[in-house]
Amino acid sequence: MPDLPAQLARLNLTLPTPPAAVASYVPAVRVGDLITVSGQLPMRDGKMVATGPVPSATSIESAQDAARQCILNGLAQVGHLIDNDWLRLTRVVRLGVFVCSDAGFDQQHIVANGASDLLFELLGETGRHARAAVGVIALPLAACVEIEMTVQIAGVAHN
Repeated sequence: MPDLPAQLARLNLTLPTPPAAVASYVPAVRVGDLITVSGQLPMRDGKMVATGPVPSATSIESAQDAARQCILNGLAQVGHLIDNDWLRLTRVVRLGVFVCSDAGFDQQHIVANGASDLLFELLGETGRHARAAVGVIALPLAACVEIEMTVQIAGVAHN
């Protein structure tokens, strides 16, 4: 497993404070060696980075950037549950990527690549995952993308 903090620094990225839930759910749940992270919106510093359907209101490139922000927010949720002991992260298992899409738009997988590519760049093989990329008519708070993730962790904290 690559050193996540070093990889983030190399890319001039930081994990935010884990975003709070915006409705009646918890941001992440651990069951056994899996953590499921609820859908993360592309919020940065309390503001949505891109809104509306792709590609009419948000370009594919901006949506990819928003997908990367969703991943940073999701990793922040994971870090919170594992006390930022990144040696415990053994695998990103699955992403569910939801893209607010114009009628006829069929490039959701290209938007999702923004998230997938960042995970591979940060985590190497540990970041490779199964994925679904789905077009939807609307997302909470007018987000252009929302991403849920499941990761596998080692059960024992490292000292």
